[in-house]
Amino acid sequence: MDTLQLNFLPILVIGFAASLSLTPISRAIALRIGFVDKPAARKLHSESTPLLGGLAIYIALAFALIVFSPPQHMREFAALLSGAALLALVGALDDKYNLSVRIRLVAMTIAALVVIAAGIRVELFGSLWLDVPITVIWILAVTNAVNFNDNMDGLAAGLTGIASGFFMVIAFTQELSLVSALAAALLGSAVGFLIYNFNPARTFMGDMGSLVLGFVLAILAIKLEFGTQPLGVTWMIPLLVLALPLADIVLVLITRFVEGRPLTQGGKDHMSHRIMSLGLSQRKTIAVLYSFCFVFGALAMVVSLAEPPIAWTVGVLSLIALAIWLVLMAMIWQRARQKR
Repeated sequence: MDTLQLNFLPILVIGFAASLSLTPISRAIALRIGFVDKPAARKLHSESTPLLGGLAIYIALAFALIVFSPPQHMREFAALLSGAALLALVGALDDKYNLSVRIRLVAMTIAALVVIAAGIRVELFGSLWLDVPITVIWILAVTNAVNFNDNMDGLAAGLTGIASGFFMVIAFTQELSLVSALAAALLGSAVGFLIYNFNPARTFMGDMGSLVLGFVLAILAIKLEFGTQPLGVTWMIPLLVLALPLADIVLVLITRFVEGRPLTQGGKDHMSHRIMSLGLSQRKTIAVLYSFCFVFGALAMVVSLAEPPIAWTVGVLSLIALAIWLVLMAMIWQRARQKR
């Protein structure tokens, strides 16, 4: 193991301390310039809440990585931070001016191409003509999935913290220094912000933060490598770690398509809203979703460490359980519609 692999703890601490310190500053700036999220029918908060929390998250993440960046990872970290900076800027403009979906997708695609140019890409087929489009689609999917889950106090930051924590541990077991460092920085910056974002939230990250979190999680999943597990097993690991945001975006898009609504139109049809419709409070709903993330993260750990036959069985059964969960969420939605 190299020095960075063993020293991911200082990166985590620096990311956490920076985010914890910068979030109140970003909140004060947001209040000073009127950069706030106002209540609306599809939103859960009842008072105007300052945005710009994403600024604190990005700066904390960048600071932790820059301070500890070794020469061998500098190119990839620079590409990642450049792509994340673009998404933070576009996210801030979207928070303020409500940009079109096309502009946001173009920005995400450019950010994906930046990291691909630095050598960060999915390597399934060994062909650029196939692997590059798959990489772009994956990055767009995960980035939007986390953005979709920024719909309840503490949800996006919490699921990011849990997912990056599991990525960090898995990377450590596989001696992946870049992934463990990046995951540690993301974990620290997400949890530092979560202190102020947990219900009742004192500040929001906005698209400026959720796009950055989703983008970095997508990169973490791509950079995971396994020396002993076959490809037939390893592809399931990032899906399980990111089960909540990916399942939620699939569920929401299918629901809106079936109901004939615009796919990009916001609404209270996310997994969090469906669970809350059973009568649970925001905090209890968050507890259920955090537990969901921990369970599937733990299953991903088992798949990453077990012998291939056992790993494949656990992975497939986990995905079947995820499918059953989606059916349950669909039934809850139908019940809520009938009540209305």
